[in-house]
Amino acid sequence: MAPPAPQPGVIPLRPLDVGEILGGAFSTFRRYWKPLVGVVLAVQGCGLLLVGAAVAVAAAAVHSRFSAVFDLEPGRSADGADVLALFLAFVPALVLLAVTMTVGAATMSALCPAVIQEAVVGRPTTVGAMWRRCRTRLPSVLGAVLLTALIAGGPMLVLYAVCIPLIVLSADGSGPPAALFVLLLGVLVCVPVSVWLMTRFSLAPAAAVCEGLGPVAALRRSARLVAGGWWRVFGITMLSYLVAMAVGYAIQMPFGFIGAMALFPALLESGEGGVDPGAVVFGIVVYAVSLLIGTSISMLFQYGYPQLVVSLIYVDQRMRRENLAEALLAAAAPPAPASAPEPGRA
Repeated sequence: MAPPAPQPGVIPLRPLDVGEILGGAFSTFRRYWKPLVGVVLAVQGCGLLLVGAAVAVAAAAVHSRFSAVFDLEPGRSADGADVLALFLAFVPALVLLAVTMTVGAATMSALCPAVIQEAVVGRPTTVGAMWRRCRTRLPSVLGAVLLTALIAGGPMLVLYAVCIPLIVLSADGSGPPAALFVLLLGVLVCVPVSVWLMTRFSLAPAAAVCEGLGPVAALRRSARLVAGGWWRVFGITMLSYLVAMAVGYAIQMPFGFIGAMALFPALLESGEGGVDPGAVVFGIVVYAVSLLIGTSISMLFQYGYPQLVVSLIYVDQRMRRENLAEALLAAAAPPAPASAPEPGRA
């Protein structure tokens, strides 16, 4: 019987099975939740503050137009210029929100492989160390994420750009337009291709972080690692998302229960005819805060856990193909103590 593989960290240093990958991601989240949560909250918090500031500036700039659009007499409609002014004022805030979400997703994609690098060899880490690591690799990871989205979603965007205008132009004709059938057929063809490409390039962020590669080199590296094991990578990734959804729902349930219990007494009083405004406001605030906390924790797990799984798949693929286990074991071994100088020697 072969001896068990060494396990200095969250996984044994040998090719992994599905349970070890999923369990290793859980162990990583439990042991390294501080750097995971700290870095993500810092990035997302700064981004949301900028978005809030942009919304406040836009609201102050077009404050006089709100009443012209929303406070109208019955039978009157808003002027098109006022509606357009309101829309254009908030466009920068919407763009900033999209940038914040994209950078936040790229940050998580860079953070999880960096944490996994420490977790597989059992090394502790800090929020500051992980932030410095993410900051240096974020441009490459962001480039890899955007290139993957462009390559995988490009055919679908071209299909929509061609078919949607044709469908609109032929809407006055009798019967369903031919462009609609082309769009449906194109979607059926493009979706499997997009899924195949996204899985093929799914290990690119981990390669960009762990090997210091640029975006294009990381995509090529991911394609080589996934080759021959596409179904395994796809299946484990989909399973991780299902697990994350189930656990995320379980996380939200107690927070929703707490919020409902705070709101329940006020609802009972309203049913009996006597309403205490203070109790109602308190119940609504507790309910909203509970839902916000539960949703935030749930979303953090639902997005972070699959990324940890994908990072472990990257490690597993390299252990299977490149004997990475020996290098990890050498990195986990403590450094040999320096020998004392012999008497009579400096």
